[in-house]
Amino acid sequence: MNSATPLTTSAPFCARRDALASLRERDPLVKAAAARSLYAAVLDGRAICSSAIALDEPSDLPGRPERPELVEPRKLGRRSMQSPEGRAVLLHALAHIEFNAINLALDAVWRFPGMPVAFYTDWLKVAAEEAHHFSLLIERLAEFGHAYGDFPAHDGLWDMCERTRGDVLARMALVPRTLEARGLDASPPIRARLQQAGDHASAAILDVILRDEIGHVLIGNRWFRHLCEAGALDPHITYTRLAGQYHAPRLRGPFNFEARRDAGFDEAELAALAGLEAGAPTVD
Repeated sequence: MNSATPLTTSAPFCARRDALASLRERDPLVKAAAARSLYAAVLDGRAICSSAIALDEPSDLPGRPERPELVEPRKLGRRSMQSPEGRAVLLHALAHIEFNAINLALDAVWRFPGMPVAFYTDWLKVAAEEAHHFSLLIERLAEFGHAYGDFPAHDGLWDMCERTRGDVLARMALVPRTLEARGLDASPPIRARLQQAGDHASAAILDVILRDEIGHVLIGNRWFRHLCEAGALDPHITYTRLAGQYHAPRLRGPFNFEARRDAGFDEAELAALAGLEAGAPTVD
């Protein structure tokens, strides 16, 4: 896909088909530009999200560059944010998360037919905002003399995407509501450490990301509950079942309760998290 080619046509084109093409794109900058252009095309009517189209899955998902090298999370070293190199490593890790988040959102758009049109529009919005975050981070990374791909990274986010490829309910439960919600908890302490190191420019990017990620998790919560209601399923019981079935990571505090409340978690869920934070035994 050529990001320089405007998304214009005499009749609206299929945004879900183009989301798949964008997902296959290997160049991160081209992918990010394509995600933002595709969402803009849907907003102004140049593209439509046809829920009836079922697309065949290609073998080259997701499209990504040869670098960074993907390793086990335990092999990723930690460096102090007091040094510029340590902050560069952090910015790179965050950029990798945002790059994966673009892929996750685009995958939700093309993969699941039969959903309401608003579902596809929501996830195109998420893809566009994740692309914006990625762009902010790599621009800041360049100010440290580095580029995306300079440091190793892990593949945990896409791994859960693979596990939930055949179940839209599991995808909504375990990607936005679990993995991405962990970012709501992690963001404030990371931001505080950047501020302490005097890196106000990087801390400001964390503010943008947290603000938008609350909205992304809210979208995940909304569609998870929509699907539970459509299937006459209790959302709390269903989440517990899916977390076990798909081997979701165990939730650990501290939790950002204010952000999670804004992102649509109900009081029962927040109380359960408070119990985990306090060290209460979990009930399977």
